[in-house]
Amino acid sequence: MDIPLHTIAVVGLGTMGTGIAEVLARAGREVIGIDVSADAASRAVAALDASTARAVRRERLTAQERLDVLARFRTFSDLQAAADADLVIEVVPESYETKQQVFRALDGIVKPTTILATGTNALSVTRLAADTSRPERVLGLHFFNPAPAMKLVEVVSSVLTAPPAVEAVTALARELGKEPVAVGDRPGFVADGLLFGYLNQAAAMYEAKYASREDIDAAMRLGCGLPMGPLALLDLIGVDTARTVLEAMYSASRDRLHAPAPILKQLSDAGLTGRKSGRGFYTYEAPGSATVVRDALTPLDGAQPVAPRPVTSVGVAGSGTMASGIAEVFAKAGYDVVLAARSPEKADIAKARIAKSLARSVDKGRMTAAARDETLARIAPAGSLDAFAGVDLAVEAVAEDLEVKQQLFETLDKVCKQGAVLATTTSSLPVIACARVTSRPQDVVGMHFFNPAPAMKLVEVVRTVLTADDVHATVREVCTAVRKHPVDCGDRAGFIVNALLFPYLNNAVKMVEEHYATLDDIDAAMKLGGGYPMGPFELLDVVGLDVSLAIERVLHREFRDPGLAPAPLLEHLVAAGCLGRKTGRGFREYARR
Repeated sequence: MDIPLHTIAVVGLGTMGTGIAEVLARAGREVIGIDVSADAASRAVAALDASTARAVRRERLTAQERLDVLARFRTFSDLQAAADADLVIEVVPESYETKQQVFRALDGIVKPTTILATGTNALSVTRLAADTSRPERVLGLHFFNPAPAMKLVEVVSSVLTAPPAVEAVTALARELGKEPVAVGDRPGFVADGLLFGYLNQAAAMYEAKYASREDIDAAMRLGCGLPMGPLALLDLIGVDTARTVLEAMYSASRDRLHAPAPILKQLSDAGLTGRKSGRGFYTYEAPGSATVVRDALTPLDGAQPVAPRPVTSVGVAGSGTMASGIAEVFAKAGYDVVLAARSPEKADIAKARIAKSLARSVDKGRMTAAARDETLARIAPAGSLDAFAGVDLAVEAVAEDLEVKQQLFETLDKVCKQGAVLATTTSSLPVIACARVTSRPQDVVGMHFFNPAPAMKLVEVVRTVLTADDVHATVREVCTAVRKHPVDCGDRAGFIVNALLFPYLNNAVKMVEEHYATLDDIDAAMKLGGGYPMGPFELLDVVGLDVSLAIERVLHREFRDPGLAPAPLLEHLVAAGCLGRKTGRGFREYARR
């Protein structure tokens, strides 16, 4: 059944409502904007006026098209204005009571054929639908902020929603140039269902003083390629809104990962709700401003309370991709590098890999042939760790196996000179376990590079309770010298990035297990709605399901949280040998090379 949606009412003209109204008006729909606040209505008109003026300046609209768009948007203060609407989208505050009042009033105003859509991202669509006289025509239509720019729209059906209503709204979303994703009625739906658990964990990590707000945000931006760090994103969304979403999610799931971190309540109750109030996790220039200003928690630039140790030569142990990548990073930065493998042949192969990488850089114009030759000349391959006798910094990048790493550190302890810094690149094992097998645990630190090391800017600097202050200072200075961004964290499973990333990936697997959404819809939701460079299943297949499962098990073992238990589907795929791209099959199938 064809349901035309020509005239659309938007109830609530805050940031989201105004954005939705703009999208609709620019797509040729007659838009009725309704808000009890005359100021909100005036701001919405002004925002559309400014937005369309920018579009004309950028030649995305003609002057006449702009006038047509403005003429299609009319504002009112009374719900009666929605009487002739084919579709009503409510975007009022996240409160059952407020939304139910709107739906009850609309029930007696709109046409029998009108579809009612809620823009909620946290509350039950089914509960709202059941309170109306037309539950079969009620659904969720969840846009993402800013609505004109974000492509994702989640179309949320309840068990009561009639398929023609879903089809009509889905078709509308496509006509608006959006990517509609069909989801069931569960708090948070897909994108926010995965996103807010991650944001909550980041808030708890900050509250526990495990890492600074700047380091948590930098870690996720630089380590995962996210457009914003989690704490900055919480400030943008609104700390109070995030708390509301998490409360709704926890009431449905009873998963401790969704229980709002206490700091969210503390900030909300104090009125420190993020950008809109001028202060949240960060402090802003003014309410509504995106400009962060210095406050009492802002670290001093270049503050270095302890003098670092001098480093001119670096030893890198290992012959794999990570080891050769790290050796390349140091050599390009001007350090003399000893690249040691289990045999001279393996060391030569690793150096050859670096030569190929540098050749690609020359071909792409990123470095000169002379710079390539100088870089390669700084790398001395060796078939034994004995070659590390004179290095100032030894970095191990061998297999992620504690016994292997401990044996290597025992050897480094004997070979390396006194005062040398000994670093492990582990991504999941305890650094202290490597330190304790040496006679100098104060010299041992974690330097977790990300793959591929030459391209990824992040290094997690992991201090144990025994790491000396000058060792920590040395590694931070070296990271800066090789043009990496160091972030500090303690010696805890997952450090920052993996501790936040892998529970999110695990929760995505659980969504598929529960038949809540498809792989493709979940991947699309996180890329289009969250700005992630890859969807969770794309990323799992790239990382390797076996690697992912191992990290999940480490996190579960350390934190003892039932919500961190690896999803059974992940365990089954690993047991079946479906490890991702490297085996040709993981969550998806790939052409074998």
